[in-house]
Amino acid sequence: MVARAANGLEALRMIDDEAPEVAFLDIRMPGLTGLDVAAKLVDSPKPPHIVFVTAYDQYAVEAFEHAAVDYLLKPANLERLEKTVAKLKARLKPAAGEGAVPAAALQALLAQLAGGAAIAAPAPAPVSAPLQWIRATHGDETRLIPIDDVIYFQSNDKYTSVFVEDGESLIRTPISKLREQLDEQRFWQIHRSVIVAARHVAGTKQDFRGRLMVQLKGRPEQLVVSRNYVDLFRGM
Repeated sequence: MVARAANGLEALRMIDDEAPEVAFLDIRMPGLTGLDVAAKLVDSPKPPHIVFVTAYDQYAVEAFEHAAVDYLLKPANLERLEKTVAKLKARLKPAAGEGAVPAAALQALLAQLAGGAAIAAPAPAPVSAPLQWIRATHGDETRLIPIDDVIYFQSNDKYTSVFVEDGESLIRTPISKLREQLDEQRFWQIHRSVIVAARHVAGTKQDFRGRLMVQLKGRPEQLVVSRNYVDLFRGM
């Protein structure tokens, strides 16, 4: 399958939904740059192999080479594109025991682009108890919602929606930060923008487009599972 995105945000959504093995990213895109998209993909369960399309100077080109992520210098010619395709084919069929690690390559690339210095490993954060309460806005009031009451979270532009039995409230915490505060045994991320409480999952089914959908207990809505997270439901 081949898909084309008009901007960085659209590219990120497409990659999350389709889980491609390869993504060609222009360095300069509206919304999010190619480097912004690559940085967000580092934490994905199965990040794609990234090929950057760039007009950067030689320093940046060398950074791509050292990070083992390919590049196409604009305007790209057919011969150079054929070399890129050959590299990708080699990576997609690694020798036994030599699985490619695109996330590590992306981290190295971003470190070099930041100035050539390696990204220092952050100091380990103190282990804290999982989140127990959510302070959320519901209309004109502020609610203190017990985490046990949450059915699912869904990211919406600047806010994250918190769905409970009696409606929807809003918080400003990004879903990526929220995930770090939740008990991963009780809350499952099924999409870049959705985290669902495991105890509210009734089952799964495929829709007419072949997408895996989560069905909730006692609720009509169904939640899309992106391809990066379908392994969570193997055997269901």
